[in-house]
Formats: sequence, structure tokens, C-alpha cells
Amino acid sequence: MLPRSPRTPWKHVVRALSVLLLTAAATLAPTTAASAQAETATTSRGWNDFSCKPSAAHPRPVVLVHGTFGNSVDNWLVLAPYLVNRGYCVFSLDYGQLPNVPFFHGLGPIEASAGQLDTYVDRVLAATGAPEVDLVGHSQGGMMPRWYLKFLGGAEKVNALVGIAPDNHGTTLLGLTELLPYFPGAEDLIKAGTPGLADQIAGSPFLTKLNEGGDTVPGVRYHVIATRYDEVVTPYRSQFLSGPDVTNVLIQDKCALDLSEHVAIGTVDRVTFHEVANALDPARATPTTCLSVIG
Repeated sequence: MLPRSPRTPWKHVVRALSVLLLTAAATLAPTTAASAQAETATTSRGWNDFSCKPSAAHPRPVVLVHGTFGNSVDNWLVLAPYLVNRGYCVFSLDYGQLPNVPFFHGLGPIEASAGQLDTYVDRVLAATGAPEVDLVGHSQGGMMPRWYLKFLGGAEKVNALVGIAPDNHGTTLLGLTELLPYFPGAEDLIKAGTPGLADQIAGSPFLTKLNEGGDTVPGVRYHVIATRYDEVVTPYRSQFLSGPDVTNVLIQDKCALDLSEHVAIGTVDRVTFHEVANALDPARATPTTCLSVIG
């Protein structure tokens, strides 16, 4: 089957705008019962099981960090079981919640979200007895942990950060963010209502501080996986990091037929998931190819 032609830029813009509008549809607050039901559901699928003890083969628990508008369940319905089936203790958290906005998270200030990650990692380490975790994040979830590593002491508790389509240097949303100055009040509205989105705009004060002095911190391995068809984090090469112990991967260099865009690469793409497994256990890595979908 021949690969399809990439979508037109206009279709990219429409998709990006539709993602931003999702938050307006969320009007009901999540209940405690719903949160408990979600945790029970994930435990029954083998992840978020706080009785799990890491094996000698996989001594570090994996903490999954969802993206903007994601949550601890929906973002990981495929990747979490994929890793559990390979012998990992797997955990996922919710972060960046806004009042009266259920299910769609990652919208709060990113510095506060990094603090939530700090607390959750400590909980995982206490339950498992492991000295370190590995982090795997999608989109904002691949970038936000860098604040935790750099400013909250996370580097002492984390072996590796694997970012799937992370907005490490922000995004222009195919140039849409450059239009904000022409719409008076638009940027202030985004900052007030969804500060987590404002923090991700290329050139924001948050990203400026995050990337000052270099992209990485000593003692942590970084593995970035990007797709050339990303319509949310643009330009896609802005996802890549510079520094020691960094591996940057364009998934089409592994499988030219892979047409995954921003959402698919983090939620359903098994070629990407094979590359994630390699990043978590480089000593046992096998080549990532188009055939990885059957692995």
C-alpha cells in the first residue's frame, strides 16, 4: 500500500484549532467515584498496580505522563499494556487539572504540573522500592518532566526520559501562534483560562527559562521520538534536544511508511512503541522497522 500524500496545510490548521476547542466542551466536574473507577480499571489491565515489584530484568518502574487534553487512562490504552506485557511495572498520573473540566487535563500551569509529577514519582518509588524510575511522556508529557528534572531535583530519581512528540521548544501551531498579536486579548484569554497552553507557545517565559543553559541535565538519558507529519508541535524538528546522552529519532527514518501524526504517534503507533521499548532497555534493543507493528 503506497503512503498517502501529507495533508494540506489548511487541513493541519483546522485539526489544530479543533484540538484547542476541546476544552470549551468540558463543563462537568469529575467525581471521586469516577476517579476511583478509572484507577480500578487501569489496575485490572495491569498498570497502576502499586503492589507491582520491578523484576531484575526491568528494575525501574515506568511512569507514563499524558499530553495536553489527555488523562492517565485514555492516553495509554495501548502503550501501557504493551509495556506491562514486556514485564514492566507501569504507572500513569493525571496532572494539570482545571476546576470544572473533567477528563481533559494538562491545562494548568506547567510548573505546578511538574510538582504533581514530583509527588507521584515519590509515591511510585516508595511503593516499588526502586531507586529510580523511567519516564515516558507524550506531547506536553514529554516536555513537562524536564522542569521536574532541572528545577525540582528529579534528576536524582530518573534514569531516562522518553519523549513522544514532545514540545521541547514550544510550538507555533503551523504559524497560528504568530497571529495572536493581531487579535487583541486572545493571548491574555489563553493565559487566564488555560495557562498550560500559554506555557507551550514558542518563546513563552516558561519555555525560555526551561531551556536556558541547555536542554539537558547530567545523569539522565533523553530519547525523543518525532514524526514529520506532526501538525500540533511545529516545526517538528523543534522537538529534538541537544546535549549529552540524547538520542533524537524521526520515526519515518525507522519506517518510511509510518504516517502517524501527533495524536497517533503517542496513542496507537506500535512502531513508535517498539522504539520506546528500545529506549527503556537499550541493552536488549532490536531494530525498529515497519515490521515492529507485529512485535
